[in-house]
Amino acid sequence: MSELFYSIQGESTFAGMPCVFIRLAGCNLRCSYCDAAYSYEEPGRKVSIDSLLDFVDEYPATMVELTGGEPLLQAGSLQLLDRLVARNRTVLLETNGSLPIADLPAGVHVILDVKCPDSGMAASWLPDNLTAIRRRAAQRPNGTEVKFVVSSLLDYRFARDFIREHDLSTHAPVLFSPVRSRITPAALAAAVLQDRLPVRLQLQLHTLIWPEQTRGV
Repeated sequence: MSELFYSIQGESTFAGMPCVFIRLAGCNLRCSYCDAAYSYEEPGRKVSIDSLLDFVDEYPATMVELTGGEPLLQAGSLQLLDRLVARNRTVLLETNGSLPIADLPAGVHVILDVKCPDSGMAASWLPDNLTAIRRRAAQRPNGTEVKFVVSSLLDYRFARDFIREHDLSTHAPVLFSPVRSRITPAALAAAVLQDRLPVRLQLQLHTLIWPEQTRGV
């Protein structure tokens, strides 16, 4: 485990809502823009699932997000997700798209990254996850969303073409998140509007509320 905190959900279709975050340590990717590199650069702490559940229970929020790093690398992540769902929580999982999501509990809301070229990790995408997205959409509409972190117009065109090739927005909400040090939200918005893409443009709300804080938000 890297860190535990209670904050405002800064991204996704749940942005703005209070949420308990469980950030697990370790990641199999090294994205160029990573804003949580400490989750794999620093050693994590070994904690029990029961202690994590006790932490979650301290807060009134019904929403819990499991994030990283890459949380699915941890052997106990599926059991933790199962137990959170059993507690009638709204359970979010943020995962980087390189590991299979087919066997995740149906009650988990999956936020699935597709890495763009400027991340340096585009080759990590697991194609089988497209089938899983469609299957999960049939079982639980809007239970999965797909995120593209966009650093440039090259990334934008990659994301646009990926969405069109796989008819992605038919099966899941699609979100574009600009790397603001590399592309302005206005430039990304203009491209989305010009191409009439059925996507949601999102900004990291927590970075606007707490611009000086890099952890615990």
